[in-house]
Amino acid sequence: MGEEIGIGLLGCGIVGSAVARILADDADEIMERCGAHITIRRVAVRNLAKERDVPVPRDLFTNDAAEVVSDPNVRIVVEVMGGIEPARSLTLAALSSGRPVVTANKELIATLGKELFAEAERSGADFAFEGAVAGGIPIIKPLKESLAGERIRRVMGIINGTTNFILTRMSQEGIEFDQALAEAKRLGYTELDPTADIEGFDAAAKVSILASICFDSRVVAGDVYREGITRVTARDFTFARALGYEVKLLGIAEAVDGRVAARVHPAMIPLSHPLASVRDNLNAVFVEGVHVGQLMFSGQGAGGPPTGTAVVGDIVDLARNLTSGSRGVGCTGYRQDARIRHMDETSSSYYILLEVDDRPGVLARVAQTFADHGVSINSVWQEGFGDEARLVMVTHRALERNFQSLLGALRGLEVVEEVASSMRVITDEE
Repeated sequence: MGEEIGIGLLGCGIVGSAVARILADDADEIMERCGAHITIRRVAVRNLAKERDVPVPRDLFTNDAAEVVSDPNVRIVVEVMGGIEPARSLTLAALSSGRPVVTANKELIATLGKELFAEAERSGADFAFEGAVAGGIPIIKPLKESLAGERIRRVMGIINGTTNFILTRMSQEGIEFDQALAEAKRLGYTELDPTADIEGFDAAAKVSILASICFDSRVVAGDVYREGITRVTARDFTFARALGYEVKLLGIAEAVDGRVAARVHPAMIPLSHPLASVRDNLNAVFVEGVHVGQLMFSGQGAGGPPTGTAVVGDIVDLARNLTSGSRGVGCTGYRQDARIRHMDETSSSYYILLEVDDRPGVLARVAQTFADHGVSINSVWQEGFGDEARLVMVTHRALERNFQSLLGALRGLEVVEEVASSMRVITDEE
């Protein structure tokens, strides 16, 4: 029949509710896979009076989260409450007592992963977090385990479903950012405050976790260069298509000369690249290794059922370890701080849109300014006449610091009315 393993849920919101339903609906299959009956023993919530459509008896709910961690019937603690506190204190308490912990809290891992993994190592308790990055897409275990013998060069992904939905609508419908954001809100794809998504904070936290695992060095969210999508315009999509590109919010982490470069920003990516076809609220992570070449993991990256599936997968793994008296694979990436390669040291190709005077010599003045700042022009064309004159330019690879200096110089050039837009470009050679 198998032994019983009690679960304590910290939080019963969208993800916590999904976990409870999956454990109930798939109980027989789960028991066969881990050799134990997984049973929810306690659930911590803020509001006991709130009606919840979950298959959990009412008397198992409590508004004292510490009761869940200390309950002798709870053998695995599942933290799906989010935020830093009290999630940090509760997770540390569980690990200190030797209880394995599953979390889907990207903010907690991205900010305090070193402390949490150190406590897990000290106590010998498992600590799993597949649901913290890319929802239902399995990416943490493949990177930690399946690719443990690989030297990863770069990981690049679309890891925020809200922003990908917004950019997809802008691309397909030719609408501006504000309109696409309003549609995302109407369909329930955003939080009440969408700042974490549209300004790239959510993606930056996820990139820091991926970078830490891939490059065996602790990268925190503050190490990740970040730009959101609020300045992307419908016109950018028009020129991207003309150039053979799609616009995506990308999270990128790579190892360069023994240092880690991690960033989140909008970018033009070739239509031929697999990430260019990832649409709506889907996520995808593209991994490049020395020996395996290119791999891509894609699917539902957010929401209750996908993330709940990842959490339950971790629960099953930890239950197997408990029944066999073994321990899972730890996380070596949080043992030492990374040497960070700052954004101004990175290089890229760039797209730039200039509103200019329509008179002789303008292109020559602009081209000379590019040359003065060490940025080489790959292609250029002019659109419109008179007050509507525009120069659309794409550069060869250049240092970020040189390009930013160039932008400042162009804004001060009397023949340039406005630097209307600029964006990094992922080329076919990358």
